[in-house]
Amino acid sequence: MLPLMANILGPGKVPLTLEINARRVEVSAEPRATLLEILRDHLDLTGTKNVCEMGECGACTVHLDGVARYACLTLAVEAVGRRVTTIEGLSSANGTLHPLQQAFVEKDGLQCGFCTPGQVMAAAALLAENPSPSHDEIRAAMAGNICRCGAYPKIFEAVAEAAARMKSARQD
Repeated sequence: MLPLMANILGPGKVPLTLEINARRVEVSAEPRATLLEILRDHLDLTGTKNVCEMGECGACTVHLDGVARYACLTLAVEAVGRRVTTIEGLSSANGTLHPLQQAFVEKDGLQCGFCTPGQVMAAAALLAENPSPSHDEIRAAMAGNICRCGAYPKIFEAVAEAAARMKSARQD
């Protein structure tokens, strides 16, 4: 459960009111704090991974108003007044996995699992924009996310499977 006020306002800090996973939270942070820092260090949302801090790996991918963004390159102040969704907010309130999360498990689209939250968030943004992507479109959309284990074929299979399931669910 996210705290209402994550820390006390201190020297050089500014108050920030953010909407994280459909919940309003208040934190105080330096104006230069990244969204990644706020999520992990202030709100204990550690599903968003800190790897390169340069926007090279995609492990910190979150959604900002539904668009995939690297949290390591996004200042927290940029998120004020906008909707932030992390991997923790992708599943339903009752704990049911999002179809992408389920497909990653079933298709073995993960090995060590470290990149998986960023991969899932990038894929969710793709499917929101393009519900029926081709293999090449999946590959292109996922190019900003690095898997150091090389599970790419299984990741692409999982995204395609989730797309098919989500399409079927919309038709029902």
